[in-house]
Amino acid sequence: MKKTFVSLICAGVVALASTPAMSAEKVNIGKPTWTGAQAIAALLQAVVVERIGGEADLVPGNNATIFQAMDQGRGDIDVHPDVWLPNQGSFTKKYVDGKKTVTLSKNPYEGNQGFCVSQDFGKANNITDIADLGRPDVAMKMDSDGNGKGEMWIGAPGWASANVNEVKVRDYDLSPFIDPIRAEESVKTARVKDSIAKNEGYAFYCYKPHAIWYMFDVMMLSEPKYDPANYKMVQPSDSPDWFKESKVATKDALKNVQIAWSKSLKGRSPAIVEFFERFSLTADDVSSFAYEISGKGRDASEVASEWIKNNPKRVDAWLGL
Repeated sequence: MKKTFVSLICAGVVALASTPAMSAEKVNIGKPTWTGAQAIAALLQAVVVERIGGEADLVPGNNATIFQAMDQGRGDIDVHPDVWLPNQGSFTKKYVDGKKTVTLSKNPYEGNQGFCVSQDFGKANNITDIADLGRPDVAMKMDSDGNGKGEMWIGAPGWASANVNEVKVRDYDLSPFIDPIRAEESVKTARVKDSIAKNEGYAFYCYKPHAIWYMFDVMMLSEPKYDPANYKMVQPSDSPDWFKESKVATKDALKNVQIAWSKSLKGRSPAIVEFFERFSLTADDVSSFAYEISGKGRDASEVASEWIKNNPKRVDAWLGL
């Protein structure tokens, strides 16, 4: 009887010791290239590690890679931190609505997209509307490579919005005057800074929230009011002839931006999923994060930890406390 009692105690101790390892909450968070997404990813990671006591790693990837990994449900990438809709609608249609392997948050913040120039360049050349970029005198001042056409950054490789903007350049009749350029966002930011310092012309895709509004004096150009009849966007994932089949001759509608996660995560890390279900931010939150990271050069994890300490009630609400 004594031996049995001792054995039960030992078994209980072993079970208790092994419980944290067996039930540890763990998540791999996608890390897209744009600063706002990286800021949100860092915040999600910090809450999981610092408040939930789980494990969280950031995994670089573009939209297609992250959604495919969430669909597979193996845990390679469990979360997309910044899904812009309808920009990434081809992915949500496939994985959220169709295959039902990905869950989309019900707590979006509002996003706005357009094209920008610096305040100085815009005022000096009477540039207020997207059509002004098609004026020969303006295009000439935006021509840095001497080919007779101005350059305009339309987004990074892999961005759905870059595809939309390439179609817009054509359908706004800017193609004879403007070369659409795809490059990483860091290249664009450096070019904006350089153009302002040198008093040169430059136009670029811009959106809110973003650090750019805190970093430089820039202005968003007007576009024709959003009209669904003149906004038909077919993404490359939908058709190989996407460019030919698309027509976008109006401003984008305001966006809903939210996180998304693999449905398989709920069975592996239920506490993390409960946190994701309550998680919400504002556009101002994200712009501020992005400015601290890309504008001031601070480490994203440091900014996230500082924000958690300064906003305990909001974090508690996310955790259901």
